[in-house]
Amino acid sequence: MLKTLLRAGLVLLAFATVASAEPMKVTLLGTGVPTPRPTSFSASTLVEAGSEKLLFDLGRGATIQLYKLKIPLGAITANFLTHLHSDHIVGLPDMWLTGWLATPWASRKGPMKLFGPKGTVAMTENLTKAFADDVRIRIDDEHLDPVAVTFSATDIEAGRIYENNGVKVSAIEVNHGEKIKPSFGYIVEYGGHKVVLSGDTKYDERIAKAAEGADLLIHEVAVIEPELLVKNPVYKDIQAHHTSPEEAGQIFAAARPKLAVYSHIVFGTVKPAPDIPEEPLILRTRTAYKGPLLVGRDMMSFRIGDTVEAFSPDGARLEP
Repeated sequence: MLKTLLRAGLVLLAFATVASAEPMKVTLLGTGVPTPRPTSFSASTLVEAGSEKLLFDLGRGATIQLYKLKIPLGAITANFLTHLHSDHIVGLPDMWLTGWLATPWASRKGPMKLFGPKGTVAMTENLTKAFADDVRIRIDDEHLDPVAVTFSATDIEAGRIYENNGVKVSAIEVNHGEKIKPSFGYIVEYGGHKVVLSGDTKYDERIAKAAEGADLLIHEVAVIEPELLVKNPVYKDIQAHHTSPEEAGQIFAAARPKLAVYSHIVFGTVKPAPDIPEEPLILRTRTAYKGPLLVGRDMMSFRIGDTVEAFSPDGARLEP
């Protein structure tokens, strides 16, 4: 009997070790900005922890990227918005309505859970009115579940906002500008590991404090050529709402995460550039931070266990 119990205990320990060795996966679904670039969709990040699949921001293309990953839209357990700028929410109607369809790649069960700053609940109420005809027709014609097209939405404040199946999500208020309040970053904790997403923000030491010792810190950044600031003054306003590489480097140096990653990368060049100028971005960051760093790309992923592993969109291992 004792031997049987010992064997059972060893088996359970082995399973626990396997489960704790690889508790989290993070995928950058969209690393871009409002620019409709096919190589970088707008902001969206998937965090998988245990049985939870959490989506942070719903920018352009989020549903397409989930489809590529073979993750049914209905499998997303909760959605979180950093703020209500269009490039972070234009994918919301798509996720809501397409995720409702009774297909293997959608089929949401129950209301769509959504957390975001003040105005989130009102937005869902107005979306429901705007798409009332589509909802009515599909319920009548396709016999879809009316409950699964409702929202369970919450206007949040800073602090712990979500806890389920061992996963904890906390919101931290960040500084995206005086007229964009509140705006949030997020902390996701599971299995003794921590992932921090800055959201859109200017330099803000609250992010560094929240990310102290984090496994993964995903931070926004803006790189705009000085000549462009003169030629097109709108870029001055854009730059004033974001973090420079030097400032982000200071945040990384203070937080000392196992891995720092750039996402939501704002870049402006005088001559149109097809892609992010990665080398100057890294060089400018290195003036303040010498630790592990990657420039995010759409569908780049990270596996967080005893170490933090990074993978390119094609699955190849990346070295920071």
